[in-house]
Amino acid sequence: MRWLGDLEAEILDCLWKWGRPATVREVVDDINTRRPAAYSTVMTVATILYNKGWLTREKQGRAWLYTPVRSREAYSAALMEDALGASQDRPAALAHFVERMTDEEVAALREALRAADRTAE
Repeated sequence: MRWLGDLEAEILDCLWKWGRPATVREVVDDINTRRPAAYSTVMTVATILYNKGWLTREKQGRAWLYTPVRSREAYSAALMEDALGASQDRPAALAHFVERMTDEEVAALREALRAADRTAE
């Protein structure tokens, strides 16, 4: 798993936030509310994301509708797995990670572990 570049992350963030397929024009218009972005640049990066397997696309008239292949949560989980893989002592890395978690996050982790344990049976 490779970390996303800034514009790649912005494009996916728009699509994740909206939860629906969108055109490059919609993404450009959204990004332009925060900073300038050229249509051609966003189109190029969306095509790169498509070629990397991060987006699917479907023709609608003359435009492409882009949809993320993975959810934001799946992307985050893959990043955590990569970060864990960088450690020579995974249990120690996990312990440091858990120490920084809020009580609500620890409760969610416990529930996820219980759910994972049920599926292993």
